[in-house]
Amino acid sequence: MRRTRPKFWVLFFLVFMACGADAFSLEIRSSAFKDGDYIPARYTCESVDFSPPLVWSDIPERTRSFALICDDPDAPFGTWVHWVIFNIPPTVRYLEENAAARGKLPKGTKEGINDFRRIGYGGPCPPRGKPHHYIFKLYALDTVLPLERGATKKDLINAMQGHVIAQAQITGLYKR
Repeated sequence: MRRTRPKFWVLFFLVFMACGADAFSLEIRSSAFKDGDYIPARYTCESVDFSPPLVWSDIPERTRSFALICDDPDAPFGTWVHWVIFNIPPTVRYLEENAAARGKLPKGTKEGINDFRRIGYGGPCPPRGKPHHYIFKLYALDTVLPLERGATKKDLINAMQGHVIAQAQITGLYKR
């Protein structure tokens, strides 16, 4: 008797069921740049250094909070953290441009410390040369995290262990 391999859709369905529908949802976008495009100077150290507007959709039902990390894996001395923000309420679907500085962070939202040694957003500021990638990673979590303002990326990653139900990302480029 000859064995046949299952069709692609059967494998997809089995993986989908094993991971849950949440694994295939969540999307993040920005009106300032498209995924893979250059980030406008407005959101960098060469201008006003505002955090870009971000919007997300396809939220998993079990979401109790969101966390966001922006970092640059192309930095000369290892990944450089530009933004750590967490405990964004599950009803929130966007962050306005320059939200933290304008006092527009949603109630309960906390920001961590970046590698500029400041709390909040620090925009792209690479050395001159090749473009760097700035990855904005959004996490849907099944809990509100017991972290305080000023937490590090490492603190956030550790606290999220076992609580991530979906993840999405958008990548922008920048060079000087």
